[in-house]
Amino acid sequence: MSLHLGDIAPDFTADTQLGEISFHDWKGDSWAILFSHPADKTPVCTTEMGRFAQLEGEFTKRGVKLLGLSVDTVEEHHAWIPEIEEFKDTKVNYPIIADADQKVSQLYDMIHPGEGDSSSVRSVFVIDNENKIRLMMIYPKSTGRNFDEIIRVVDALQTTDKQQVATGADWKPGDKLIIPPVISTADAQEKYNDVEEIYPYLRFTTGRK
Repeated sequence: MSLHLGDIAPDFTADTQLGEISFHDWKGDSWAILFSHPADKTPVCTTEMGRFAQLEGEFTKRGVKLLGLSVDTVEEHHAWIPEIEEFKDTKVNYPIIADADQKVSQLYDMIHPGEGDSSSVRSVFVIDNENKIRLMMIYPKSTGRNFDEIIRVVDALQTTDKQQVATGADWKPGDKLIIPPVISTADAQEKYNDVEEIYPYLRFTTGRK
């Protein structure tokens, strides 16, 4: 299934180590990050699952729920999780989908035959409070994710929604925001605290009034 930004994230029901979940019902009106891993008890995956666990509080502060996925069974998840927790000195409190039948992996196009086998690649889907897909990132199986970037893009997406702005290269909270070209300079001066014009199409602000 080919998914695009702005699509409604497909709903599904799946088993996890915390019990069965129905995705949209479980998510509710929160944001969510759905992320996949090739397999349980693999080295890069262990570092990533532990890092998500360590950062869960940061995501919770942003109203974001975490949902992992691996094409292994609930029993295999239960055997793996204590090792993740020991390695990263943390607790894995978020659900991990047991996708042994690849139902969710196929639904979200996480199986890439060119990557060598039938396990899922490292996909990340950021899904907003209206169930829309707002960001997709795909990493190869050999490469761990940048978690600072995942948090940064959540901050950027939520800021642009709230402030009706855009964010520039390497933006992080506290940096200046970009006024979209569809807003005239006159309207921008009414809408935002300040307007800094570099070019007619490139204008910065600290935020809305």
